[in-house]
Amino acid sequence: MSEDQKRQLESKLWGIANLLRGKVSADDYRDYILGFIFYKYLSERQYLYANGLLETEEFKDYLTLKDPELLEAIKDESLQSLGYFLKPEELFASITAKGNAATETDSNYILEDLKAVLNHIEQSTMGTDSEEDFNDLFSDIDLSSNKIGRTVKARNEVVVQILNHLDSIDFRLEDIESDVLGDAYEYLIGKFAAGAGKSAGEFYTPQQVSKILAKLVSTDKDKLKSVYDPTCGSGSLLLRVAKEAQVSEFYGQELTRTTYNLARMNMILHGVHYRQFDIRQDDTLENPQHLDQRFEAIVANPPFSAHWKGDDNPLYNSDERFSQYGRLAPKTKADFAFMQHMLFQLADNGIMASVFPHGVLFRGGAEGLIRQYMIKEMNVLDAVIGLPANIFYGTTIPTCIVVLKKCRKFDDNIVFIDASSDENYIKVGNQNELRDIDVEKIIDTYRNRETIDKYSYVASLEEIAENDYNLNIPRYVDTFEEEEQVDLDATAAEIQQLDAALKSNESVLKGFCEELGIKAPF
Repeated sequence: MSEDQKRQLESKLWGIANLLRGKVSADDYRDYILGFIFYKYLSERQYLYANGLLETEEFKDYLTLKDPELLEAIKDESLQSLGYFLKPEELFASITAKGNAATETDSNYILEDLKAVLNHIEQSTMGTDSEEDFNDLFSDIDLSSNKIGRTVKARNEVVVQILNHLDSIDFRLEDIESDVLGDAYEYLIGKFAAGAGKSAGEFYTPQQVSKILAKLVSTDKDKLKSVYDPTCGSGSLLLRVAKEAQVSEFYGQELTRTTYNLARMNMILHGVHYRQFDIRQDDTLENPQHLDQRFEAIVANPPFSAHWKGDDNPLYNSDERFSQYGRLAPKTKADFAFMQHMLFQLADNGIMASVFPHGVLFRGGAEGLIRQYMIKEMNVLDAVIGLPANIFYGTTIPTCIVVLKKCRKFDDNIVFIDASSDENYIKVGNQNELRDIDVEKIIDTYRNRETIDKYSYVASLEEIAENDYNLNIPRYVDTFEEEEQVDLDATAAEIQQLDAALKSNESVLKGFCEELGIKAPF
């Protein structure tokens, strides 16, 4: 599929979302649009897969298949290969056709049928290896909600309208690369995030920031055994890493149920097999789900300065993620708790790159002691990268990327990069945005460990210690622009000339006023 065709697909999908503007709130119709796109994708995969199995059979079209033995055989194969199963009458095309027929007769609405189909997709996986990946996956699609219509008829009309528009779009799954539809899906997620305000940060990291993090953790590697995101949102960061290196296994954890569902859908839509990913729902700091595992790459965009139980729970003092530091991160600022958690789960040969608010670089108290321990005792800090303000949806605060490594090749210095100046980004609407050239400059500077005037600096550990382990970027990267010196004598002469010219003009104007017989204005 060409880039133009890909853009057309994105435009068509976003066009469906725009149909519901004014009818359903953006936060609500996001879940329906993305959920139904996913349902159509599962249906088309099932249809293509089943037709492939029927090539040697008398019946070639799965949509019209009635033979119970063949259906059972296809079910077994589908659960093994796809991880789920849809009967012919449960396919997207079948339900859409039924919805159109019901609309014409103004009866027999499809809401209950559709609800049963979505439930059956989940139920078909029970007792199989994919059960956890499909469990409650469609729980956010509430077809009885007044949010999409006050009456059954109104709700049915909205749903049928969405299905019809989706049915008119050919996903061309047999012709395209597996990530084309997935990328279009992420495009939609990004568009929804742009209009979601403060809540957008809960589920989406801007694409260019994701690209930086992915490139950082894939430095010197074209294959990664595992990648992990402890606050994975919609899963976009995990999937971005796979564009930079071949990833064998994806792991993530997400607190919010809706976003957790979105992450699993996103994985499957990108062609990641259900055996290749393990996304869990729970609070990462309180109930980590992968604590016994170590990961070769870790990327994250944790909630900035979130609250956690911290000092209120004495059990954290003996938690092996935090105990060696002697202090816990403040309960009103969990930034270092997330950082410590990720470092604990990082493999010896791994790289961690995560976004944080600038405060982690210089705040004192417990955070200052944890920061010092990481640098002085563990020597795991590899780089600090300052990003422009206002590049994240929902917040304008300046942020930074912290890069940690347990076994550092260059273990006697730390790279500081200041990519926050005007020349390192562009303004798009109300947001600041990094360009590809800005991303590449950051990555090249990190990998080459260069000192560039007013942009980057390679600081020795001795310098860091002299600064009391304060990592505030301006301490290391001097971006001060000297003002051009003013020639006071020349300026005085210029003022004298202007004064003489002013007096001459006043004299001429006074003469005009006398000729006209009016009073001069001075």
